[in-house]
Amino acid sequence: MTGTIRSIFAAALVAGLCVALPATAGVVIQGTRVVYPSQDKEVTVKLSNEGAKPALVQFWLDDGDDKSTPETARVPFTSTPPIFRLEPGKGQAVRVMYTGQTLPSDRETLYWVNVLEVPPKASDAQASNRLQFAFRTRIKLFYRPKGLDGNVADAPGKLAWRWSGSTSAPSLVVNNPTPYYVNFASVSVKAGGKSYVVEEGGMVAPHGEATFTPKGLTSRDAKEVSFQWITDYGAVKDSTAPIGG
Repeated sequence: MTGTIRSIFAAALVAGLCVALPATAGVVIQGTRVVYPSQDKEVTVKLSNEGAKPALVQFWLDDGDDKSTPETARVPFTSTPPIFRLEPGKGQAVRVMYTGQTLPSDRETLYWVNVLEVPPKASDAQASNRLQFAFRTRIKLFYRPKGLDGNVADAPGKLAWRWSGSTSAPSLVVNNPTPYYVNFASVSVKAGGKSYVVEEGGMVAPHGEATFTPKGLTSRDAKEVSFQWITDYGAVKDSTAPIGG
């Protein structure tokens, strides 16, 4: 099995003569993030194959190292099945189980779910003029201890924003006093009648800070930040907040 795992992970493409063809992943994760409540024995991640061909799928978690492999990743979780064939139009539920190592009890801990999809090997006739890609998808998994202070939906409203850096090259710092991760779809400010994108994506950790650099902004005149944050269910919400300092 070890050799199979290595060969699956290494299969980024199989090619003879190279012909550019459209390439899209057929295996889709249902949901944009996974929340693992500490009181649950397991959570389920659902996958579906929306492509026209079967795929070999490998599933694992990592602690933030996007270069990790199923053999090198060190996480307090196990998943089953770790490798499976998924037929077109079919679905598969993967069980993720916490193995009990000690994690912080006063805040969420972030891990990443990896799904690697390898298409079936092309026939000899096809291999001479077709590229085949292996697709890896990563989404966040939040391990959420029981009894955390406050509510995850209220966390974005508790963020504190302030300016940092020089007036000509300002940075926007966000402080998160809550035990929850806050994930952003976008962050922007308005100054001089113009809107400046501060960040597309990004997040701030529990009881932590994140620093963003507005693109093209050369003053700290903006007094308010507009940001879109992402809920547990993948919905995007709009919020505004004052900028201090």
